Amino acid sequence: MLCGAPSAAQPATEETQRMVEQVKAQLEEKEGKTFDVFTAVEFKAQVVAGTNYFIKVHVGNDEFMHLRVFKSLPHQNEPLSLHSYQSSKRKHDELAYF
Repeated sequence: MLCGAPSAAQPATEETQRMVEQVKAQLEEKEGKTFDVFTAVEFKAQVVAGTNYFIKVHVGNDEFMHLRVFKSLPHQNEPLSLHSYQSSKRKHDELAYF
């Protein structure tokens, strides 16, 4: 993967699901609601000084959200952070840099 360029979209993995579960509370706080369904569907990764993950998450019914999750470099020992997100997405909306 080239530094700075996001990868192609890939199906979500167990690791991706663990990541979205770690930032779920941050999103719920920002949105002011809880999500009964919170399933990672696909993701892209972008290497920066750490890694940005762009993750498509199914949040119930026909609703999806795109999350931008930042994972710091291992030696920084920082928790995952929800950098930003986009709501009102649909299943076939492409994951794009935001």
